[in-house]
Amino acid sequence: STLDRSSAASDVYKRQILAIVLIAVGFVLFGPARTKRRTPPAHVPDLVEDTETTEVEEERRYETPTEPTTRLARLRARLAKSNNVFGRGLLTLLSQDTLDEQTWEDIEDSLIMADLGVDTTAELVDSLRERVRVLGTRDPEHLKPLLREELIKVVDPTMDRTLNVDRTEAAQAAGDPAVMLVVGVNGAGKTTTVGKIARVLVAEDRKVVLGAADTFRAAAAEQLTTWGDRVGVETVRGEEGVDPASVAYAAVEQGKRDGVDVVVIDTAGRLQNKRDLMDELGKVKRVATRPLGEGHEVDEVLLVLDATTGQNGMQQAKVFAESVDITGIVLTKLDGTAKGGIVVAVQRALGVPVKLIGLGEGADDLAPFTAEGFVDALLES
Repeated sequence: STLDRSSAASDVYKRQILAIVLIAVGFVLFGPARTKRRTPPAHVPDLVEDTETTEVEEERRYETPTEPTTRLARLRARLAKSNNVFGRGLLTLLSQDTLDEQTWEDIEDSLIMADLGVDTTAELVDSLRERVRVLGTRDPEHLKPLLREELIKVVDPTMDRTLNVDRTEAAQAAGDPAVMLVVGVNGAGKTTTVGKIARVLVAEDRKVVLGAADTFRAAAAEQLTTWGDRVGVETVRGEEGVDPASVAYAAVEQGKRDGVDVVVIDTAGRLQNKRDLMDELGKVKRVATRPLGEGHEVDEVLLVLDATTGQNGMQQAKVFAESVDITGIVLTKLDGTAKGGIVVAVQRALGVPVKLIGLGEGADDLAPFTAEGFVDALLES
């Protein structure tokens, strides 16, 4: 019938529509994937640029040591605040209305108590007495320049206080670094001083390698490595108890291979067995020169002394001087508790200059020593 035919046509039409919808859905789901347009980056850094950036970031992680001139000003200000007999106390005695024998004896006693030494004290007092008599005044404004001159004279401004770290032409031709050996008893701040010396050298734009040759003290190598890491300086170290001379040799060899300017070697400081320690230091000094060119000896041997130990420190200095040729002295802890006369006494006893002084625990509290700067700080009010 007509109704049946119409119904059948409608079913066919529905099936066609369904088929079309299914085909469209299948095309969307299973057809080829659409490709997104990729916008090229404005700039792709090459490998060299990445490396340079990394190196810059690495450098920025290191500390920047204070310039030596800045250190001098800060240390001078700190020393001026200390209660030291060389300065205001001595000037006060000289300024008294009556300079009788008792006053001069008080001055002598004060200088001896300051570890200046009996002979040096006698020389200084004799010179002061004569000049005060000729000057004929007790005015501190006139006495201060006079006292300054005499104190500078006994501290001795003629001594060469520069560190021997400038390589000779022969050393440069051989590719040798300058070699510095640092000696002293445990407790004087020796290893810490080595780390601070590295900071002084880095502040002068020198390339440095450290040698941890104090292999008998467990914490020494780790302590020195930490100091070096702070300013980007490599530390050569060995196992605990290894022959210290072998570490010194390896450090100098490493420094020469890397083309550094200075190798600074820390050493043991056990005075319990004096003969063994002195023999050991002599061996370290000899072996450290083997990687160097013919005739190149250790350039600098610094003795670290605790200024607060006074005459005990003098005895220690003499023991070390008998074993190795000391070329300079580092006085640590030269603050209000120290007696400034030790500067003069140790120089006269050993015949070598004080080259560096330390007045605090800060990383940059170590500075070059000058006779004029030291005396001026003592006399400042």
